[in-house]
Order: sequence, then structure tokens, then C-alpha cells
Amino acid sequence: MAAMDEWLEPLIALARSAGRVVMEVYAAGFTVQHKADASPVTEADLRAEAVVVDGLRVLAPDIPVIGEEAVAAGLAPAPGERFWLVDALDGTREFVQRNGEFTVNIALVVRGAPVLGVVLAPALDRLFAGVVGSGAFEIGAAGRRAIRCRRPPPEGLHVLASRSHGDAAALAAFLADRRVASISHAGSSIKLCRVAAGEADLYPRLGRTMEWDIAAGHAVLAAAGGSVNDLAGASLRYGKRGFENPHFVASGL
Repeated sequence: MAAMDEWLEPLIALARSAGRVVMEVYAAGFTVQHKADASPVTEADLRAEAVVVDGLRVLAPDIPVIGEEAVAAGLAPAPGERFWLVDALDGTREFVQRNGEFTVNIALVVRGAPVLGVVLAPALDRLFAGVVGSGAFEIGAAGRRAIRCRRPPPEGLHVLASRSHGDAAALAAFLADRRVASISHAGSSIKLCRVAAGEADLYPRLGRTMEWDIAAGHAVLAAAGGSVNDLAGASLRYGKRGFENPHFVASGL
């Protein structure tokens, strides 16, 4: 645990370095290409992942690094008992649409569970980080503050849903027997961090995601007292063949 706590500050600095690269491309303009699975990719995805991967190899050379773009190119190592999961630009669609809701994600996975995470939303000036067992915090315009999941308010659950990948009918069916006060939409792993920060109570994801999309946010949420479970109630695991997640629910309850 002590080693992971000591890694937090270097990882925050590394996420900010990647965030600067992302924002340089964001400001300068970019073209959009598509990978084999039809998902978009830009120069920012590739450059930012290179920054993070190089930094992690210096910080912990014995721990394999699995990044989204390396997997897409067939170049990622196999996960071990410990491995890094990186999505250096989560929310590429939000990046392309220029709504600011994209993140840099760095997670450490140990024996299938994310135990450390850093999530930076560079366009929003919000950085979330946490170590499971040590707590979570946010660094933003007002400085650094500890964050913790909240009890749902009396008026009902405040629910977050995907902005670009939502299924309104499936969400309505899932929430049918729950008292819901509001539903709002957002992009990228910022949704998990908003639950961790007590800004929302529930984020059901009833669609396709990959492990690197959510591992860092999962770690932050778990450090803040929340959970990410599949629809059968089991905690989500990482290092699966193909790195694809089942449908899940991120909760502060």
C-alpha cells in the first residue's frame, strides 16, 4: 500500500503531461481515423498514450503496461498479477465533439482488481485520484479535497448515463423499480468520478465498454467507498480475455 501511495504524485504528474499533449492537439485541430472496431482515434490518443507508457516504464519497469492503442495495434503485453491499464484519451467522441468531457486514465490492477487510479479531465480542470484503502481526492480550481460517496438524498437517486453510448429503453427498464430524482448525461470515465465525489448516486452502463475505459475510475470510486458490479452483483474483474466488460452498475450506495 505504501508503494502505491508513493506512486500517486508521479502518476498525477504523468497524467498532467499527457493532458497537456491532449490539449495541444485539441487546440491545434486534428483529423479523425477509425480503428478496426469502428471506434475513432486521433493524434491525441496516440501521442498521449506514448507519454503515459514511457512514464510508467520508468516508474515501475517490472509492471506490464496495457494501453488501448497498443492493444488495437496488437502490441500490448499479456496482463500479469499486476499490470497498468491505460486509456490516455477516454471519450474520443467527446474530444471530437469538443464538449470537454474526455479524460486521461491510468490504473494499477492487482490480482484482477483496480487498486490505484488517476483520472484527469484536462479541459474541465478536474483531477481525481485514489488508492483503495487509503481514500480518494479531487484536485481542481479550488485546490485539493478529499472525496467520498454520499447517501442518496430523500428525493431519490441522481443517475448518470452515457452521452454517446446510451440506450434509453434499457436504462428506463433498469430504473423502473427505483426512486429516481434526475438523470443526466456525461461522457468518459468522469461519470464514475462524479459518483465518487458525491455528485451522483448511480451510473448504470448497459452497453459495451473496455477495461481501460473504466479501471481508473473504478479505483477512484472504490477508494471513495463505492463499487462497480456486474448485473449479477459481482465486482468487476480485470485482465479478461479480450478486455471487454459486461454490463455494469457503478454505485455510491
